[in-house]
Amino acid sequence: MFVHDTLLQRLKRGCETIGYPREAPPALPDRHGGALRLESSHCVADCSACLAVCPTAAITRPAGGSVRLDLGRCLFCAECVKVCPEGAIRPTGDHRMAVRRRDDLHLGDPGGEEVRLAAALDDQLRRLFGRSLKLRQVSAGGCNACEADTNVLGTIGWDLGRFGIQFVASPRHADGLLITGPVSRNMELALSKTYAAVPDPKIVIAVGACAIAGGPFVGHPQVHQGAGSLVPVDLFIPGCPPHPLTILDGLLRLLGRLGAESKKP
Repeated sequence: MFVHDTLLQRLKRGCETIGYPREAPPALPDRHGGALRLESSHCVADCSACLAVCPTAAITRPAGGSVRLDLGRCLFCAECVKVCPEGAIRPTGDHRMAVRRRDDLHLGDPGGEEVRLAAALDDQLRRLFGRSLKLRQVSAGGCNACEADTNVLGTIGWDLGRFGIQFVASPRHADGLLITGPVSRNMELALSKTYAAVPDPKIVIAVGACAIAGGPFVGHPQVHQGAGSLVPVDLFIPGCPPHPLTILDGLLRLLGRLGAESKKP
């Protein structure tokens, strides 16, 4: 009877996997806020309120220049949004933030006001990985927040496997690495060996502010300021932690699996 009731209830619930990317993406919760937009032309000439509250020095203002924002360092704490008197920095609610080049996360002159979203892999790599991508996840000293949101993608609501993307236990069975954490000194050798064990050609994905630039540990002598200092990175997904939708969007964008349906309604 118990098994019968369980199956009956499961049938009544139907499919619980989100329709994205065929359908519009779900809205991000308010506390995530999505990508930030910087309109440096709105800045007051002598204002430095946002610089003072940024915990990772993601906001800078060169002498005689305009404000710049590094989304790779940003923890998305929104303190800069709160203190800016002119609204020069504001959340957009857009989940799309993944980029191919580290410099594409720099907003403000000469970087522009918004992130330049990731382009797909070249044709050869897309033929290899576009339908089947196996990743070895490496937690290189992270707090488990990015790791948790990555794990969420394997649940029934997201079902990462439907896109042919799976996490594997051995780097020898992987097509690439997904790295979280600031890469502590204790994880340096482990990451290097894991990277070497992945057969060529391979890709590397840095997820979260720590893996991109060191996060809240930036500048600490016991971390490497992100994965890029040890291994070449092919995709940067900012956030602290990035929302599962942001991670999924980045993965699909890298594989060329997104078209017009990826545009935010």
